Amino acid sequence: MAAPGLLLLPRQGPPRLLGRSLLEQLGLEEVPARVASVTELLESAGFQRRPGSGSLWSRDGQVLMAGEERLEDGGRLLWTAPLSWDEAGVRRRVKYLSMASHDLRGSLANVRSYAALLLNGRVPLEPKVQRGLETILRNADRSLSFSQDFFDASRADLGALPCELERQSLLPILDAAVEKQSAAAKAAQVTLVLDLGPGDATPDIVVDGARIQHAVESFIQYQLARAQPGEVIRLRIRAYPPRVRVEVRRDGAPLTDEDASAVFQREERAFREKKLEDPLRVYLARQEVEAHAGSVGVETDREGSTLYLTLPEAPAAELGSPASMQA
Repeated sequence: MAAPGLLLLPRQGPPRLLGRSLLEQLGLEEVPARVASVTELLESAGFQRRPGSGSLWSRDGQVLMAGEERLEDGGRLLWTAPLSWDEAGVRRRVKYLSMASHDLRGSLANVRSYAALLLNGRVPLEPKVQRGLETILRNADRSLSFSQDFFDASRADLGALPCELERQSLLPILDAAVEKQSAAAKAAQVTLVLDLGPGDATPDIVVDGARIQHAVESFIQYQLARAQPGEVIRLRIRAYPPRVRVEVRRDGAPLTDEDASAVFQREERAFREKKLEDPLRVYLARQEVEAHAGSVGVETDREGSTLYLTLPEAPAAELGSPASMQA
C-alpha cells in the first residue's frame, strides 16, 4: 500500500510538507503557496470531486481519497491516499446494495403498515395487544431508519451517494430538523431551540435539503443521547463567507477529550459502545456534508459541547433578477 500524502497547515505560517508522497500523488513539483483546504489543494492539481462523494477525487482515470483533520493546536492535517478503482465493479456493488435495500426495506415497510393498520382505532384491542403493536411499530420505524443509514453510508463509501442539489434557504432545513426532533427532546426533558438573533444571516446554499436535514438531526440526536434533564440544545448559524457554519450546541457537561475525538469515527465508536446505530448515523452525517464540499467538527469548553458543519454559500452569480425571483 502506498504511503499517504501529508500536508500540515499550521495556525500560523506556510503549509508544511510531510514527505514527498503528496507531491507524487498529485503530480506537483511543489505545494501551492496558498492552500486553505483539501478542496483547494486537489483542485489546484486538476482533480475533481467525484459526484456523490466527499472524499473521492479523480483525474484522468486516477482516483485519490483525500480529507483533512483538525489538530488540537488549531492546525489542520491534509491527507491523500491513492486508490485502485474498478468503475464496473463499483457499479455492480451499488446495484447489489440497491437490491438489498429494496428487499429489506420492503419487508420492514409491510410490517410497519400492518401494525399501523391494526392501531388505527377501528378494531378494539386489549391493552396488552395494543402495547405490543406499538412496540412493533416503534421498532419497525427504527429498523427502517437504521437500514436507510446503513445502505446510504455504504453507497457513500463507494463514492455513489445520490444527492439532488437545489438552491434553497438554510433556515427551512433547520426549522424542519428542530420540529422533527422536538418530541424526542420533550421526552428527554431537554429544551431544543433554533437560536437566531435579529441580525443573524440565513444564506442560500446549493444542497440536497433532505441530506443536510438528516445531518443536522443526527447531531441533535447525538447531543440528546448525552443531555441531562433541564439542559438546553441550541441550533445556531454563523456566517463566514464564502461558507456558513451550523452549530448544534449542548449547554451542560462537556464531552471528554476521548469522546470528542471519536464523534465521527464509525468503527471506533461502534466497537467501544457495542452498538452501531448512532455511530453509523453520525458518520453518515459527515459523509453527507462532505459530499456537499463541506466539513464537520467538534468543539468543547467548560460550559458545553458543539457539533458543527460548514457548507459553501450559494454563489451570488446564481441569483436571478428581482423580477424573475418574484415571478
